[in-house]
Amino acid sequence: MATMGMVRACAPPAAAPSTRDAAQVKRSSSRTARVLVLGGTGRVGGSAATALSKLRPDLSILVGGRNREKGESFASKLGERSEFVQVDTRNARVLEEALQGVDLVVHTAGPFQRAEECTVLQAAISTKTAYIDVCDDTDYSWRAKGFHEQAKSAGVPAITTAGIYPGVSNVMAAELVNAARSQNDGEPERLRFFYYTAGSGGAGPTILTTSFLLLGEDVIAYNKGEEIKLKPYSGALNIDFGKGVRKKNVYLLNLPEVKSAFKILGVPTVSARFGTYPFFWNWGMQAFANFLPVEFLRDKNKVQKLVKSVDPLVRAIDVIAGERVSMRVDLDCSNGRNTVGLFTHKKLFVSVGFATAAFALAVLEGNTQPGVWFPEEPEGIAVEARKLLLERASQGTSNFVMNKPSWMVETDPKEVGLGIYV
Repeated sequence: MATMGMVRACAPPAAAPSTRDAAQVKRSSSRTARVLVLGGTGRVGGSAATALSKLRPDLSILVGGRNREKGESFASKLGERSEFVQVDTRNARVLEEALQGVDLVVHTAGPFQRAEECTVLQAAISTKTAYIDVCDDTDYSWRAKGFHEQAKSAGVPAITTAGIYPGVSNVMAAELVNAARSQNDGEPERLRFFYYTAGSGGAGPTILTTSFLLLGEDVIAYNKGEEIKLKPYSGALNIDFGKGVRKKNVYLLNLPEVKSAFKILGVPTVSARFGTYPFFWNWGMQAFANFLPVEFLRDKNKVQKLVKSVDPLVRAIDVIAGERVSMRVDLDCSNGRNTVGLFTHKKLFVSVGFATAAFALAVLEGNTQPGVWFPEEPEGIAVEARKLLLERASQGTSNFVMNKPSWMVETDPKEVGLGIYV
């Protein structure tokens, strides 16, 4: 019910900045890079900080949050290079003070739905601090994109929607499209994102709030170049996520990778669907979408009260359902060729942590140009850096494949004759 990313044996040291960003990012080769994780005491931020400490134990990781006791306890577990910083993301002055001497800020303090200002991004631009966020809201992500010229002028590299989905899923889609075009496999015509999470994925209240708030948004999708609006949690499809997950029902949701992929990758038909388990959670999501007033679902305070009331039940069922997460990205081309990217992990928040950490390291290593970018933009993650990002993000996956025909990843491919599968 949550919406939200093989690592090399030893992560390489941060690459020397290229000419374009040598003077822009607050880096110093004479000291350890400092990364501030906002929302660091939460499930997403804590997982990102943990993954960063594993991938790059030389980093100084600052755990940013409001709960000092919880933050100091967590920071102590990360190691001697980590510390807690008390930060309120709603206070611009406090934010700018916290960013002094920081090389990269990782913004995980959601929910991003209904947020009207990009306070953290603005503070990052003001202090010339590199930035990424794990935003999963379409409006917020494009509001962040509106600061592109300011970030570019300030020499600040920034990536929005840099989590697992959206985030790693965007990079997977970009790689599928790039491979199709470079191999002359026909022009990409349809791109579909499919996501599955068992139960809530062990999510905290923030992620549950995100899920319910999305039910109050019309789904934006694209059909042959035309924008269309659809009802949330409608349009069910039964999708095969391969070994460990098999076939699951997924439903339309308004996710930011749809609009960014359409505009940036130039694929004319794009949509995104999400499903959960047990099956009655999907029924519940449909019931909320169909019977709760839209005004209720768009009121963050009311939704948070609803989440508080159902949270004990969610926790109880999570014990049985587990936390498995899977995402499948399908690309159909004009010549009839279909290619798939598939990512499956047993623990949602472990994978979210490594996904977010992979983006953070890509920025620290100089693979992002100044400006605000989506993950699929080559200025956000350089094309030559995508492979390493996916390797880092897929740490611990039970199934990770790219650029394969759909029948090679599905559990029960159908043979139509002469050894041909569909």
